Parts: sequence; C-alpha cells; structure tokens
Amino acid sequence: MTPDWQQLELSPELIHVLLESGLNKPTRIQQQVIPLAMEGHDIMATSPTGTGKTLAFLLPVFQYLADFPRRSPGSARALVLVPTRELAEQIGRVAEQLAAATDLTCLTITGGVNFGSHLGALEKNVDFIVATPGRLVDYLAAEQFSAEDLELLILDEGDRLLDMGFRGAVEQIQSEAPSLKQRMLFSATADHHALKAFSKQALSKPVVVEAEPPKRERGKINQWVHIIDDTPHKLQVLEHLLKSVTGRVLVFVRKRDKVHELEPLISSKGFPTVSLEGQLPQAERQKRLKTFHDLRARIMIATDVAARGIDIPDVELVINYDMPRRGDSYVHRIGRTGRAGKKGNAISLVEAHDAECLGRVERYLDTKLERRVIDGLRPTFKFPDPHKKTKKKKAKKKVKKKSAAKKA
Repeated sequence: MTPDWQQLELSPELIHVLLESGLNKPTRIQQQVIPLAMEGHDIMATSPTGTGKTLAFLLPVFQYLADFPRRSPGSARALVLVPTRELAEQIGRVAEQLAAATDLTCLTITGGVNFGSHLGALEKNVDFIVATPGRLVDYLAAEQFSAEDLELLILDEGDRLLDMGFRGAVEQIQSEAPSLKQRMLFSATADHHALKAFSKQALSKPVVVEAEPPKRERGKINQWVHIIDDTPHKLQVLEHLLKSVTGRVLVFVRKRDKVHELEPLISSKGFPTVSLEGQLPQAERQKRLKTFHDLRARIMIATDVAARGIDIPDVELVINYDMPRRGDSYVHRIGRTGRAGKKGNAISLVEAHDAECLGRVERYLDTKLERRVIDGLRPTFKFPDPHKKTKKKKAKKKVKKKSAAKKA
C-alpha cells in the first residue's frame, strides 16, 4: 500500500500544495528519499526520468528550512545545482509553489541573461536557490554571492553536470561552503563512468537509493531500430515515421550542424518544425520551447545538450536520427517520452558506421533492440554485427591468456 503524504511527516502547508496540484500519493523515489533526507543523511539516488525526483529533494529541503528557521536575514541556506537553464527554471517553478505556502524565499539563477540580473534579489534575504553552476560561480568570483550560509546542497542530474564540465564549479562552491550539513546527488543512471568516483568526493557516507518505480509510475517505452543504408534512405524513413504519428516528436542529432541541415529539410515536407541547440539566447530558447509545447510546431530537432532538462508533456515519439555514442545518453534521450506512467515510442535510425554505437547501447541495456522494416523502405546493404568487435577482443584476450599459461 502506498503511503500518503502525512506518513512522510510533511507539514500541512506543503501537503496542501501537493494535493492542489493533483499529487495524491508519493512516488517510489519520494517514499524512499524523503524520510532519509529528513533524518539528515547524505544521499546518492538514482531513478528513471519522470518518476518524481524533483519533489523527492525539494520537499525535505523546504521542510527543513521551515522546521529550523534562520535567526537573521542572510544568503541562501539551500542550493540546487543543475546542468541546464531549462531544468533550473522547471525546478524553480515547483519551488515557487512550495515557497508560496511558507514564509520562505527562493531564487532561480541561470546564464543567458544579463550579468547582474539577479543582484537585487541576492542582496535581499534568500532561503533557497536553484542555479546553473557557471553563472553562480561568476557571482561567487565577483563576491556577489556567498556560500557561507549554505547548509543543504543538492546536485540534480549529476551525470550531466560531469558530462558538461561542471565538476570544477561544483567543487569550488562546496569548498566555499563551510556550514554544509547535508548533500544529495540525483541521477537517472547509476553506472555513469565518473559518477561513483565523484560521489565519493562530493558526499559523506551517503545512503544509496536505487528506486525502481512500480508499473503505475513507469511509462512503457517501446524501442526498436531501423537499419539504414545511406542519407537518402534515412530521410525517407524519417518522413514515413513523422507521418505515422500526430503528436509531438523529438528528433535527436549529435551536432548543431546537423540541426541546421535537418530542420529546413523536414519543414519543406510540410511538417511544422522547430529546433533547439546550444548557445541560443535564453529568450529564443524559451520561445522555441513554447512553440513545441503549444503544438504550433510538433516536431523538435535537438542536440543532447540542448534538450537536457526540458520538461515537455506527452512526447509521443523520440527518434534517434543520429545514434548516441554512449548507453547512458541513449537512456536520457528516450526518457523524454513515456513519462509519469504514460506510453511512448523510441526509434533509432542506424547506419553501418553506427553499428558500434548500437552495440554499446545494447550492452548497456543488456538487451537486443528489435529490428523492424518498413515495406517499400527495406535496407539493401548488409549491416555489420554490432557485437563482432567485442567478440574479437574476447578472442584476443583468450589467446593472450593461453600464451601466458604456456610461458608459465
């Protein structure tokens, strides 16, 4: 039986906000994390996207700030660091809802706006900040933000903070926060290549939470692969797939150049299309996201970095136009669909030169993705075995072991 919010010992004011938002029961990750967080443990938590990680850390943070009010005005006592502006703004909106039920103040700090835009708010009393590391470090260096009062630090999407080069910024902020009492690290994947090593430095004797959500929370994502001959064939398959659905479609490519190349091609076929790439001005990014959100353009082409942290409801289909090079990147991509218990589809278009990438993804998932064909668009070229290279490596290792045994 799923416990209710009262059993997690949250204040009536916070519970009222949750119930008003239609959130009647805590999710699995919230059930596991909130009691531990409220006991003051450092936490390293992993759970798939769309399972409620944001409230898993926001609720105990706001409960702590309310239970132990500050004695005098000052700088932030709690900080959430995230890799992207969109994710910061998404978490900031939820935090504002919770803060409205209390006497607490919160602030969202990101790049993409004029330097100094947040100074007025920083000079006043602030209890809670959600920020991207780059801009916060800029304020720290300019002595316009102080980490001296920080008691709680949350690192959300920790794997992407590392991938995007923010480790140094996170470490700098931690080093200037002598009053830290508790740290929490959240990620959608547990086996990121550098995350465990980083967690040993960032956290102190953490409780590890790996929350596998129940079926009611877990969106079913149907995944399959189309083998592709060449670029003309890939574009034909893409057009067929876009015609087969009526809802939102998120198309992933590896580089910005491909975004610029693909958007006009898709638009010319009559599909309302918008693109998202890195280094766009924040106002333009928000404008394009709203266009996609409002279904004025139901196709979005994006790079991994650009799409990180966006929270668009009801993405019907994710298409990997370019296959990701790593398994965890694949998981993050397809996590844009099938959120909050809904169904979704994820399709990868794989050319021969991406066979190795497909092999990596399948080994990461520990499963072979289904191969499908479209009548009239069947591939004609032979596709290499994505696991052949691994077999060769194993064979070489066996030969080396035999040679070593003979020498012995």
